[in-house]
Amino acid sequence: MIRNKKAMLFCSQIILTGALLTGAPCLASGATGANADENTETDNNISDSVFGSSDTAPESEEPDHSGEGQIHKPESLDAPDFTADPDFVDDSTDNTYGYYTIMGETTVSLAQMTSQYEEQGVEYPSATLKEGGAETIDEFCTIILEEANAEGVRGEVVYEQAMLETGWLQYGGDSGASQFNFAGIGTTGGGVAGVSYPDVRTGIRAQVQHLKAYACEEALNQDCVDTRFDLVTRGSAPYVEWLGQQENPNGGGWAAGSDYGEKLRKLLAQLKAE
Repeated sequence: MIRNKKAMLFCSQIILTGALLTGAPCLASGATGANADENTETDNNISDSVFGSSDTAPESEEPDHSGEGQIHKPESLDAPDFTADPDFVDDSTDNTYGYYTIMGETTVSLAQMTSQYEEQGVEYPSATLKEGGAETIDEFCTIILEEANAEGVRGEVVYEQAMLETGWLQYGGDSGASQFNFAGIGTTGGGVAGVSYPDVRTGIRAQVQHLKAYACEEALNQDCVDTRFDLVTRGSAPYVEWLGQQENPNGGGWAAGSDYGEKLRKLLAQLKAE
């Protein structure tokens, strides 16, 4: 009897041990599966959170419109100093009449131009012309030399005409410095302000092109910005002296006032004495 009880107890222990041994892996496997699903859901939630944040695009930078509407110096432009060449010859008046030709190489240096300006005792309108790309008289004259050279126009003629027309950049007439019109283009009197340009370079380029229209019949080397270019009788004033309508034998010319060309010649003589 005792043996039977011991046998039954032994069998029970074996059965219990077997149940424990076979059931444990199942329980462990179930727990692992539950944790895996939970972890997967957690990972998905994290993933949604990370990628969801990318739906909000970063704030874009404010676009820069400061240069719109303006022209800029092409890489091909330069401001050569022809006078620095030891073989330089001033041929500005080398013609039958001894008149000052508008087309040709610039026969003065940047230093001569700025020196003459500084001797006038006037204040350069830096605050206004800075907005147009020429904060100093050096920058202003450099642009003149570059643009004049691009079209084969003598830079000193462009410079002196700008000084004559604007009263050494002080203005006071129908147009103002903020128009960047340095030659009175379109100022026909009676308070007409004339043409306005987006910056200094455009205004000077228009002046150079207008002078070229009067001085010769050659095509422009750059895009035309002179809106009055086609109004000029091409080649009607090849000399500075003929820019005044009253002195032009062809009856045309840049300005209606008397002795316009002579005034320019005097300024040119002073410039070359610098």
